[in-house]
Amino acid sequence: MKKLLFVIASILLIQYASAQENNPIKISGYIETYYNYDFNQPSTNTRPNFIYSHNRSNELNVNLAFIKGTYQTDRLRANLAIALGTYMTANYAAEPDVMKNAFEANAGVKLSKSSNIWLDAGVFSSHIGFESAISKDCWVLTRNISSENTPYYEAGAKLSYANDDQTFSATLLYLNGWQRIKRLDGNTKPAGGLQLNWKPAENITLNYSNYLGYEGENAVRVQRFYHNFYAIAQLSSSFGLTAGFDYGTQQVAKGSSDKKEILSPVLIARYTFNDEWAIAGRYEYYKDKEAMIVSAVNPNFEVNGYSLNIDYSPFKQALFRLEGKIYQGDNQFMRNNATVNYNSSITASLALSF
Repeated sequence: MKKLLFVIASILLIQYASAQENNPIKISGYIETYYNYDFNQPSTNTRPNFIYSHNRSNELNVNLAFIKGTYQTDRLRANLAIALGTYMTANYAAEPDVMKNAFEANAGVKLSKSSNIWLDAGVFSSHIGFESAISKDCWVLTRNISSENTPYYEAGAKLSYANDDQTFSATLLYLNGWQRIKRLDGNTKPAGGLQLNWKPAENITLNYSNYLGYEGENAVRVQRFYHNFYAIAQLSSSFGLTAGFDYGTQQVAKGSSDKKEILSPVLIARYTFNDEWAIAGRYEYYKDKEAMIVSAVNPNFEVNGYSLNIDYSPFKQALFRLEGKIYQGDNQFMRNNATVNYNSSITASLALSF
């Protein structure tokens, strides 16, 4: 904690000492507090094990808080963000102590004077999915199951290109693994990924991302191949739709041609009444019948999810949110030491950014 406070203080001192117009160094910050009530009343106050964000129940807590320094010139860029919160505790549990607070730590160089070609390396946000760890930037308060169980962050290097009008971009990635800063001991195989993003019209975004890598130590490692598709359509100034589809496979055992599978469609609709009020609803389906990623209470993990949230933003930097959510899956949840078919919860949050 002393190291964390020292880094934060250093960033603030740099910003104070160099504060001026057109300064390439910028400082920003974010904090989101929340309260969740899980009607299944888990005895440990921890929500089901496939939930990593807003995962503590019946207590006021901080989901994510970070301070971020950004350096940007025509040919160089860098980001450093130090964070804490229950999101960090749940997602960074496997990382070395010195990296458990590394929300972002990357540097990049523009390889061409005339084209938008960048090479970046370090720790950066995931290229998979349309939802990030920063809840304020997402249409709904909590994450869907596929977002929770694909990487939130990645470590490695990426080569990216974007055309001049930013309607098309492509990124090729070399990674240390599936949401890993430190590569798994005993695994010598790197991972990789591809992202293609296209905006055929100002109000439409189409995206395809994939991941190819090996899970487990060399002696037993199995290949994982994951695909993510999504489309975002802002159909009017007030109404928008987001549709996502995830499909992943993984070898049952090393050398086997048999595959485990994951299937997950998601649909979100959002209506904005004005600058202050908005409402959004989500339907999601997640099937992982052979525990490829989700370790379920019972085998054959198959869950439908429904959520509805309302947002109030009194000004641009603040957002109050309230969400109700229901998961339905046959004997997939626990209540009073017995399996049940439903998990219902209410979550409230306050997010501030600067």
